[in-house]
Amino acid sequence: MILETERAAVCAYARRMAGDGLVVGTSGNVSVRAGDLVAVTPTGVAYSAMTPADIPVVDLGGQVVDGSLKPTSELPMHLSVYWDARDPDGEPVTAVVHTHAPHATAVSTLVREVPPVHYVLATIGPSVRVARYATYGTPDLAAAVLEALDGRRGCLMANHGTLTYGDGLEAAYHRAQQLEWACRVWLLAQSAGRPALLPPSEIADVVDRLRGYGQD
Repeated sequence: MILETERAAVCAYARRMAGDGLVVGTSGNVSVRAGDLVAVTPTGVAYSAMTPADIPVVDLGGQVVDGSLKPTSELPMHLSVYWDARDPDGEPVTAVVHTHAPHATAVSTLVREVPPVHYVLATIGPSVRVARYATYGTPDLAAAVLEALDGRRGCLMANHGTLTYGDGLEAAYHRAQQLEWACRVWLLAQSAGRPALLPPSEIADVVDRLRGYGQD
C-alpha cells in the first residue's frame, strides 16, 4: 500500500477532528501531500470506522492512483492549495485541514475578516479573511479560498467552515484549533459587550516574533 504512513496520519487526524468537535458526521476533510501524490479522506465515510486502506491516494491532477473509495468532494479545493498556495515564510505546503468548526462557522456569517481579538490569529497571518461563499466541491469555492489565503496560512469560508494548511498535519491542525478558539473568544466577548481589538501593528509584530518561536 503506497503512502502507508500518510494514510494512517489522515485517519488519525480525521478522527481527532471529530473528537475535538471540529466536525460532525462525515463533514470536513484532511489531506497530506508526499511528492506528487496526495492521501485524502474519502467521501461519505464515518471517521470512527475509517482505516488507512480506506484513504484514497490521488495524483495532483485528481486521478485516483490507489484505493477503492472516492475521494472527498472537496478534492478540488485541496489540490488548488497544493498547486497555488504560497506559505508566507516559504515553508512547504504538505497538509490541508478543512473543518466545520461551529464558532468559526458562526463568525463566517457575521464578518468579512476575523476580528483581531487575540494575538494567536498571527499563527495564520497578518489577518484572517473570510472567503466569499461558493457551493461546496466546486472550482469556484477553490478559487474563493485561494483568494482569501493570499499571504495567509488559513481562512474562514463564508457560511461553511475553515481551511488551514501547513508543513505537516500537526501544523495545519494546530492552526485550525487556534482559529476556532479565537473565533469562540470573539463570540463570547461580543455577547457581553464591545470587545477591544488589537491594532494591525501588534498582529504584525507577533507575526515576526512567531518566526523565532519555540526551541532551536
